[in-house]
Amino acid sequence: MKVLVTGAGGQLGRELIHTAPPAVEVRGVRHAELDIGRREDTLVAVCRMGPDVIINAAAYTAVDRAEDEPEVAHAANALGPAHLAEAASETGARLIHVSTDFVFGGSQCRPYRPEDAPEPLSVYGRSKLAGERHVLDAPCAGLVVRTSWVYARGGRNFVNTMLRLMAERDEVRVVADQFGAPTWARGLARALWSLVLGHPDLRGVLHYCDAGSASWYDFAVAIAEEGRASGHLERHAVVRPIPTEAYPLPAPRPRFSVLDASRTWQLLAEQPVHWRVRLRQMFQEPEAR
Repeated sequence: MKVLVTGAGGQLGRELIHTAPPAVEVRGVRHAELDIGRREDTLVAVCRMGPDVIINAAAYTAVDRAEDEPEVAHAANALGPAHLAEAASETGARLIHVSTDFVFGGSQCRPYRPEDAPEPLSVYGRSKLAGERHVLDAPCAGLVVRTSWVYARGGRNFVNTMLRLMAERDEVRVVADQFGAPTWARGLARALWSLVLGHPDLRGVLHYCDAGSASWYDFAVAIAEEGRASGHLERHAVVRPIPTEAYPLPAPRPRFSVLDASRTWQLLAEQPVHWRVRLRQMFQEPEAR
């Protein structure tokens, strides 16, 4: 099986390459090699590579900057998936598109199911929702997998930002009234490979995240504890909880965006693993691979 992974330079893309099963011939392309926002380039590249499956891990993820760059966000997050869906439809490839919890507005207090109505609050969320709809409406009838609060040992993410700030400061203030489900990129990558190999005809929308939920403050406290326990953090910084209003940002965030991933766990015959366990596993992994 030939699989094309777009966004191979990102944290999820790197984990998809690293965890690719032996039976798969994987080709990863970074943004510098293929800008999926360019239609002709995308169609030509997919036709030339001839993949059986495309996993789209490419995205514009600068949530706040997207408020000032809506066209750039739209090109990557909406037009990019549309171009991949067109290419997949023409070549007969299967398309798996990775999306986000930010398509929801956070107005409910139970985990969001795949069939719940989206209500994005930000330019980023609206661009990702537009990309989902292009994938689902295309003749290739792709699969959309929404996830949340993704992190890895490398790359730009909340874990690494907190480790840097905690190493520099005596106190870190973190929002305590926004809730989601932290998700280790490696676990997500392995779940995507299981969907590729084990469920070739699956279409529609699924959710995948690690079990449990947390506020950003809860997540930061766990990062501090696990970081010190594993030797990745030497200093002790105090983590202070603050309300959203005390840390204003350009893009509004959902106050509650926990995803209900129970259907995916059942499909994969996977026992849900709590996000705190996954975080500890990440810290225990060798940094150099």
